Amino acid sequence: MEFIALFIILLALFLLWQAKRQRDQAGLPGGRVIFSDTSQWTPQEKSLYSAEIGLTGKPDYLVKVGRHTIPVEVKKVHDPDRPPFDTHIYQLAAYCLLVAEQFERRPPYGIIHYTNGQRGRSYAVDFTPGLEAAVRQVIAEIQDSSRTKELARSHDQAQRCHGCGYRQSCDQALIK
Repeated sequence: MEFIALFIILLALFLLWQAKRQRDQAGLPGGRVIFSDTSQWTPQEKSLYSAEIGLTGKPDYLVKVGRHTIPVEVKKVHDPDRPPFDTHIYQLAAYCLLVAEQFERRPPYGIIHYTNGQRGRSYAVDFTPGLEAAVRQVIAEIQDSSRTKELARSHDQAQRCHGCGYRQSCDQALIK
């Protein structure tokens, strides 16, 4: 009987350790995961939507930390010694806008987690009024350019072309 109790305790400790390891690998803060759009979990069907700014999106995770809902975006490749790309920061800020509208509480920050094998790294990005204004401007520019069918593209980093889903049909691709 004592052996079974010891086995159950050891199994529970192992499962807790494994869960913490997976949370750390995903770059999630402490808190309760309330949304996941990754292949590791069952994705939630409903996207976040803002009629005010005409934006829809699904962050990889939403984590409830205290009274706040924190968006977490996971990226596959990045040099961990460099700060996040501006485009990744703007994407995360757009998710912060969506979270603020959906949950009626502005998140103080969001997290970008880069998974570089065993050397992943997370960046907490403060959702400041300045960042909010900048991402609103970017969203407006994208919406305006999509109306005129002249979408300005960023082609200053060849490695970003590698993961692009439009690379094969893009007449401006840096990598074929």
